Amino acid sequence: MQPAGGREMLAKGGHPALTLMSLLLLLWKEAAGIEVPQDSKIQQDLKQPPTIIKQSVKDYIVDPRDNTIIIECEAKGNPVPTFSWRRNGRFITIGKDPRVTMRKRSGTLEIGFRNGGRPEDYEGEYQCFATNDFGVALSNKILLRVSKAPLWPKEMLEPMLVTEGSSLILPCNPPPGLPPPVIFWMDSNMTAIPQDRRVSMGLNGDLYFSNVLVQDGQKDYSCNARFQFTHTIQQKNPFTLKFQPMEPYNDTSYNASDPYGGRKVAESKPTFLSPSGNESSKMVLRDEQLLLECIAAGLPTPIIKWFKRGGDLPAQKVKFENYNKTLKILSVSEEDGGNYVCMAVNRLGSFHHSINVQVEAAPYWLDRPTNLVLAPEENGRLVCRANGNPKPNIQWLINGEPIESAPPSTSRDLLGDTILFRGVQIGSSAVYQCNASNQHGYLLANAFVSVLDMPPRMLGAKNQLIKVIVNNRTFLNCPFFGSPLPELRWFKNGQGSKLDGGQYRVYNNGTLEIKRARKEDEGKYTCVATNILGKADNRVELVVKEPTRIIQAPKDQSVVRGSEASFHCKVESNDLPYKVTWTKDGEPVYLGWRLKKDEEFLNISTVTKDDEGMYTCTVKSEMDQHSASAHLSVSEDTSFNASVFSALPPGRPDPPIDLDLSDPAARSVRLTWIPGNDHRSPVTEFLVQFEEDRWEPGRWQDLSSFPGDLNSVILQLAPYVNYQFRVIAINSVGRSQPSWPSPRYKTSGAPPDAIPKDLRGWGSKKDNMEITWEPLHDLERNGPNLQYTVWWRRKDSGDDWTNVTTFQSKYIFHPTETYVPYEIKIQARNDFGSGPESNIVIGFSGEDKPREAPSELRVSKLGSTTANIHWKPVDLSSVQGEFKEYRLYYYRESSLVPGLVLSKEKKTTGFYTTVPEPSGIVKDLMPYSRYQMFMVVANNRFESPPSNTVEFTTEEDVPDAPRFFRIYRRSLDTLHLEWGKPLEPNGIIIGYQLKYRRVNGSRLGPQQIETFRQNVTQFTLRLPDRSARYKFNLSALTKVGAGEVYAEESPTLTNEAHIDQVDIATQGWFIGLMCAIALIILILLIVCFIKRSRGGKYPSAGSLTVFTKYLVRDKKDLPLDPVDQKDQNGSFDYQNKNENSSDEDNKPLQGSQTSLDGNVKESDDSLVDYGEGGDGQFNEDGSFIGQYTVKKDKDETEGNESSEATSPVNAIYSLA
Repeated sequence: MQPAGGREMLAKGGHPALTLMSLLLLLWKEAAGIEVPQDSKIQQDLKQPPTIIKQSVKDYIVDPRDNTIIIECEAKGNPVPTFSWRRNGRFITIGKDPRVTMRKRSGTLEIGFRNGGRPEDYEGEYQCFATNDFGVALSNKILLRVSKAPLWPKEMLEPMLVTEGSSLILPCNPPPGLPPPVIFWMDSNMTAIPQDRRVSMGLNGDLYFSNVLVQDGQKDYSCNARFQFTHTIQQKNPFTLKFQPMEPYNDTSYNASDPYGGRKVAESKPTFLSPSGNESSKMVLRDEQLLLECIAAGLPTPIIKWFKRGGDLPAQKVKFENYNKTLKILSVSEEDGGNYVCMAVNRLGSFHHSINVQVEAAPYWLDRPTNLVLAPEENGRLVCRANGNPKPNIQWLINGEPIESAPPSTSRDLLGDTILFRGVQIGSSAVYQCNASNQHGYLLANAFVSVLDMPPRMLGAKNQLIKVIVNNRTFLNCPFFGSPLPELRWFKNGQGSKLDGGQYRVYNNGTLEIKRARKEDEGKYTCVATNILGKADNRVELVVKEPTRIIQAPKDQSVVRGSEASFHCKVESNDLPYKVTWTKDGEPVYLGWRLKKDEEFLNISTVTKDDEGMYTCTVKSEMDQHSASAHLSVSEDTSFNASVFSALPPGRPDPPIDLDLSDPAARSVRLTWIPGNDHRSPVTEFLVQFEEDRWEPGRWQDLSSFPGDLNSVILQLAPYVNYQFRVIAINSVGRSQPSWPSPRYKTSGAPPDAIPKDLRGWGSKKDNMEITWEPLHDLERNGPNLQYTVWWRRKDSGDDWTNVTTFQSKYIFHPTETYVPYEIKIQARNDFGSGPESNIVIGFSGEDKPREAPSELRVSKLGSTTANIHWKPVDLSSVQGEFKEYRLYYYRESSLVPGLVLSKEKKTTGFYTTVPEPSGIVKDLMPYSRYQMFMVVANNRFESPPSNTVEFTTEEDVPDAPRFFRIYRRSLDTLHLEWGKPLEPNGIIIGYQLKYRRVNGSRLGPQQIETFRQNVTQFTLRLPDRSARYKFNLSALTKVGAGEVYAEESPTLTNEAHIDQVDIATQGWFIGLMCAIALIILILLIVCFIKRSRGGKYPSAGSLTVFTKYLVRDKKDLPLDPVDQKDQNGSFDYQNKNENSSDEDNKPLQGSQTSLDGNVKESDDSLVDYGEGGDGQFNEDGSFIGQYTVKKDKDETEGNESSEATSPVNAIYSLA
């Protein structure tokens, strides 16, 4: 299938085409194609172009005896495709020929011959077309041919005149069949012609004799052709041989060493019967079988040898057949090309023939185009790269027609083997075909481009309940799909920021990993998938349970036959339902009258010998299981009755005695011993240990275990070890003491059997390679002076091996070039010889710092959380090591939100790509932030210098959920709502949106929406009645839209939701009222005192005295003196208590002043001036104003020696 026009397009383009291609690839921004999940509902709803899923082989040979020829063509698509066929380039009408039908909902053709017709009439080249509304897909061109088994032409064969010792060729020339027949030679008695180095059949079917013997004329030779399709054999007329007369042949003297019966036959040097001459050539296709043949003539019969000029024969691939006359390579590759030489040798000389093998190739894929699903306005590309020899031509078709004849499209550019799509639109879906062809064949690939827009969909089960055992790794699945590809985020309990990092990890397929489930991880998790067409969510509830455990396990027991046994198995389940099962020696225990089970015990009554074994208790819950085992031993009562015997507990066995060695061999010896007393518990196992005195003298090691009924065993030993052995007996109670050691037994030495493990080569420096391996164990040495021989050579260099022998377990050689591959192998050897060689492994010399840095790093497409990046790659040879990745370093420099504090954590992400125009997507960026990034290229040890630093800013996005959302019921009629700003606003917050609905049972009322400014963080809602309940959804707003929702429900009275309890003592109005009352009372008291001081009447003189005394003492918080006596008229008599006063009475009152000499002066409010010790007297009405006034005047004339302001009485008087 040759391309029509593709070659001319490339030829005319030349260098300008390459320049244009480079420019377009530089400016092109690619979006990753969308992977469509194999979900039945998605596939049912998804509109897609057709895809060929089944077709017949390109070269289709059928049996003419079949009643029906079936040419397969199956395709899928939505809508279901319709099918049409071309035969020899022309469309065929299916219903026109009654023999040709097409299967329903399929393109498979059935051609029937039950009612006559010849299959040969339907030979030709068929091609299937599958069509629906979105494009046309093509099958390969299927060449239909009918198998043929022609008859051999009639011919009369004269006897062939031959000379003894000469060569002979019997031609076969089979008739050309389809497929070619299988050839074999027989005689007229239907006996196969024996073949050997002298007589053999060639690849062309001829029978070759290197030299003829007289006995070859005793039978005839017939060539037979078997045709595999028709299962028939055609036979050619037989050849007979007639010898020219020579000396009489002596039958009695024939033997294998003298096939000529004692007669002298002229010997001859080797020559070649096939191929002829000294040189020939052969062309073979890549991946096919290479067969080279050299058949020689000569006497004695020559031996054939093969070699390859300029290198060794590939030993892993080459096989020799037909007594070394045929060289066979099953799957040829380009490196198998070259000059192969066959040499025929006998004692008279040799002869060479050189065969030049040229390996060409039919087209094979380097980069096969694959289906591409894009969202509207996205970019993509189809790449079709193929190789072959000669170089194949590439031709593109669209819906089965050459792309050059298709209507031009602004969203499509053809650049040789690549088609670029830019800003695709709905309606531009199509099926593209890539045809790569050369003279040896063609490749055809269909790849559709489907433009798809679909809002997010959740593919998994809704509202799953996942149960997990604590501390286990847990995965919560959330499969989703949409176009454009949605962004998925996880939230816990409907609030907070998205889950990622730390304990959590979110995979690209939507799965949330909880690395170690804890009790606090329980809750409801929500995954939200969002794209420009909408959002979808799903919920998963996680329940974390404690494990089911056996807290009291059954114990080993040894009982006497006929007694009882009981196993205890106590379980702790932590509310998980569980089931306990018992097994004996891995088989279920069948319960009956002797074996009974309750919740914790398995009881066995009347124990028999058959009950002996290992009993296992298994507890299994829906989430986990746990097992515990114990062994039951049953012993016989031989010397006591059961009651006496059961009173004697079993014990550990005695150690074996009388160890003896016999039957010595190079690597084995027989060990025999006498068992000791088992102490009422049979011995179940003997453990043989050994000690050797060369490598670790004095250390006993386990050698082998043997059943308890054996006391003579063959021990397999290692060479060159001086052994001694001991035996330990084991029963249900435990181990015996070790036996006394056996005599020593020394094995003879031998070459090593083992190959050193973990052979590897790596560079510890840039100019060396360090070869390391795991040394042999001491018991693998097999002899003294263990050494290691290491070989190495540069891979594919053809150099001879370099080797070194060392006692160490590593070898470093230098200098080397930086990071070049070496072939390495190793062999252990000792004084007895060399061990086997290891397989060849590939190692590399050391790595160095990459010389080049990625350049022209840039950002092409920015989103809120992603950035498409492009860069110019480095030459991979400059990496100076194994190319690991392009490593991008990026960090969040700042947020564009004023005042938002963040940490500048540097992050990395890697890109492994070797394409000429690399690109990638950086994910997990924070919206509305300023980032910086640079890139390096890395090998295993080093990084290159950094690329140019790029600064970019992500776009604004919807904000996270508010930091908190609380609802209070401060009264019976109102709800008070408070919330906090989001931790990550992802932009400038422009307000908040509150949506709420009234809940009435399972019904929801109409939705109401409140919008608030960005500085408002609270809201009060008046309830229509006290029992009203509401569901609230609160989200913050940016100019992009509403962010994640914080959902809450209002508290209810029935649930004792807290209503704010108002303390009246803390209310402002009450405090003001109390202050006003206190002020009024104070004013009234002041007025009262003023009135009294100006001559007003008091009820009694004592009342003022008492009141004043209370004022004074209240200031010092002093009680009334106990000696104060009340007079009959109600006044108090204050006594002078200087002689009997206490220390407290001598303290100055608050408000008094202390003189410089430390004496206390009485303040003006001292009661001495009004009560006792003064000249002033009370009037009959109790008034003492006159006397008080005299005292005041006295004080004024004597000066201000006391502080009147501190006296409450004088302070009141001064207000008058």
